[in-house]
Amino acid sequence: MQLNLRNPLVFFDLETTGINIVKDRIVEISFVKVHPNGKEECKTRRINPEMPIPPESTAIHGITDEDVKDCPTFKEIAKSLAAQIEGCDLAGYNSNRFDIPLLVEEFLRAGVDIDLNKRKFVDVQTIFHKMEQRTLSAAYKFYCDKSLENAHTAEADTMATYEILKAQLDRYPDDLQNDIEFLSKYSSFTNNVDFAGRMVYNEDGKETINFGKYKGKLVEEVLKNDPGYYSWIMNGDFPLNTKKVLTEIKLRGFNSK
Repeated sequence: MQLNLRNPLVFFDLETTGINIVKDRIVEISFVKVHPNGKEECKTRRINPEMPIPPESTAIHGITDEDVKDCPTFKEIAKSLAAQIEGCDLAGYNSNRFDIPLLVEEFLRAGVDIDLNKRKFVDVQTIFHKMEQRTLSAAYKFYCDKSLENAHTAEADTMATYEILKAQLDRYPDDLQNDIEFLSKYSSFTNNVDFAGRMVYNEDGKETINFGKYKGKLVEEVLKNDPGYYSWIMNGDFPLNTKKVLTEIKLRGFNSK
């Protein structure tokens, strides 16, 4: 089934130094850019993370420090990558919880403030888990009747994710619509304000804290009633995107006075 697209859809996968979106870095990125006319572009790049790759991460994706020592840093490719995904919606496997937040962090560290607020995000893992409760390799076997060769390489995982989404649309025609806005909403568990989900919109569309002692409280009220909270976030081990969004809410409060 060919995807029904209004905008290009970029399926992407990251291989990284670890799973901490604040501290870890990308070592490989692969994407398949699918155009509304069905044309596909595939690209894979190794990246020097500027930090050692832990052995436990190498054991998963097979990429070593030696493999990336002469590769460009993310900062060196950030502008060209941002241009390549400009105006595109994004899709991946567990991408809403990991790949997108980490990618945004890398862009912010590189000084490239890419605006993803108007993009749509399709998380194939969420669709799969709502339907079948399995892993990527099992999903590929289940939906495409193929074994996932070279699992945990960015390109193999990216292509498999693309194929799985098309197969999901074929398998669930009564439940899924071949429409990116529908798939984006369907594959989202929460209505995040920041990409890491530290803040979410409530039923009234207002920003609320989503963790800790202020969970469920309006962000504006917390900032007003606990002036030290903002400094705690800004000086703490939180994603740059979370700090950026919190600052925007704080400044909005000042401007409304």
